[in-house]
Amino acid sequence: MSQAKQHRHPQPEQEPGEVLLVDKPLHWTSFDVVKKAKYALRPRKIGHAGTLDPLATGLLILCTGKQTKSIDSIQAQEKEYTGVFRLGQITPSYDLETAVTEEKPWEHIALADLQAAAQRLTGLIEQTPPLYSAVKINGERAYELARRGDTAEIKSKTIDIKVFELPEVNGPEVHFRVVCSKGTYIRSLARDFGELLGCGAHLTRLVRTRIGEYRLENALSIADLEARRPPRPEGETDRPPRGPRPERRSNLKYLDTFPPAAAPEAE
Repeated sequence: MSQAKQHRHPQPEQEPGEVLLVDKPLHWTSFDVVKKAKYALRPRKIGHAGTLDPLATGLLILCTGKQTKSIDSIQAQEKEYTGVFRLGQITPSYDLETAVTEEKPWEHIALADLQAAAQRLTGLIEQTPPLYSAVKINGERAYELARRGDTAEIKSKTIDIKVFELPEVNGPEVHFRVVCSKGTYIRSLARDFGELLGCGAHLTRLVRTRIGEYRLENALSIADLEARRPPRPEGETDRPPRGPRPERRSNLKYLDTFPPAAAPEAE
C-alpha cells in the first residue's frame, strides 16, 4: 500500500470530553436534554448515563468525547430519589401519565402501617417493571403495547432498596427518600407500597438527587448549558434546535400541586 493511501483518511483526534451534571426540567425527555447540550456545546460524541422520565426532574448525567466510555460505570452506581406517593388512588402507569381508574379508602392507615410497609420493601426484593416502561417485550417497548391497550407479562427482577424513609406524611401524600440499585422503578415501588397497605398508591412527584457521588446540587440548569455555548464560526447559521417534545398525556391536576423542585426511574 502506498504512503499516499495510508494517509488518505487520517483519524480525527478524539476530544477528551467531560462529565456534565444537568438538572432535567419537568416534561423534558432525557433525549431533549442531550439535544440541547449537543447544540450548545457541539461535542463530536455525547450520551446520557441513566434515563429520567419526562414527569421526573433532577440529576441527569451527560458524557461527551472520551468520557462516553464512563456511561456504563456511572449507570451501575446507586441512585437516590425523593418524591411523593399519593395513597388511595390507582393509575395504570403507577404515576401521573394516566388518569386515576380506582379509588380506595386510606384514612384508616396509621403512620406505623406506612413505616411497616416501607420496611418490608427495604433490602433485596423482587420487583416487576410497569407496563408503561421502556422494557422490551419481543422486540417492542412495553409502553407501546400499553398505549394500544394490549397487555403482556413482564418478568420480575431482583433489586436492592438500600434506604426507604418517610420524612413527612401530609394526609394521603407520603413523602419519601429512597436509595436504590440500578434497574429500580420508583413507580413500581409506589404500586407495591399501596398494595401492601391495601389502599393503592401512585407516584405524583419524583426528583433524582444523586447518582453515586454525583449530586443534584452541583448540576447545571438548562440556562447554564446555553451560557457555555461557544461562538459560531463566521458565516455559520446559528439555528436553535426544536424545543422539548410535547408533554405526554398525564393526570395534570396533581402536577399543579407539586411544582418541580429546585432541581426518575433508576435505569
